[in-house]
Amino acid sequence: MVDQEKFPTPDLDLRALRVEYGVDQGDNHPDLDTDLDETWLIDGWEPLLRNWIEDATSAGMIDPNAMVLSTVEITETGPRPSSRTVLCKGLSPEGVTFYTNYESFKGRQLTRTPYASATFVWPAMGRQVTVRGPVHRIPAEATEAYWHSRPRGSRLGAWASEQSRPIASRADLDRRMDETTARFAEVDDIPVPPFWGGFQIRPETVEFWQGRRSRMHNRIRVTVEPGNADVSAMKIERLQP
Repeated sequence: MVDQEKFPTPDLDLRALRVEYGVDQGDNHPDLDTDLDETWLIDGWEPLLRNWIEDATSAGMIDPNAMVLSTVEITETGPRPSSRTVLCKGLSPEGVTFYTNYESFKGRQLTRTPYASATFVWPAMGRQVTVRGPVHRIPAEATEAYWHSRPRGSRLGAWASEQSRPIASRADLDRRMDETTARFAEVDDIPVPPFWGGFQIRPETVEFWQGRRSRMHNRIRVTVEPGNADVSAMKIERLQP
């Protein structure tokens, strides 16, 4: 039974919740009132995605580099998708990079089925971008470089957590962190765990979405030729909303 005092049932009609995109969104960013156009992508998908992340950062959005990462588990009864939010920690014409425990649920899924979709969402700006493509582990030296930019607490947490594995209680989790902190108390340079590192999604398609009135949104998809990050080899097309 749900405790109604602790979790009161809200009088909320989900069907009535809606936002009219394109209205008063361009006060601080005039280009929000300008329709997304194919010419914005003449230099490729990466500069525009980077620009939109920078706009979200300037607007003060929390975790402007957050993206919903979707992976898939192939089972005897068919594919089973799974999604969660991670942080983009690298962006280049070659792809989008994030870091995780390789033995986590998503890490194991990506090892078995190295393909993913990641969506950046900035609702207040009426924008989102979806990147889809094959995934590969980045070189150990690239992981090492990023690892040393992380706060000490984050490094300790990576060692302490058997990510995605069940644990009996919060107290047990805190105890693991205390034990790990004690283990590395005399270590200034905490090493990269052997089970931790980066993945990069190499886009096959990148779709840019811009909200517009009456749900007549702007959608432009960039299709990347496999193994070729050259802008001239990309296909740019507008999609119906």
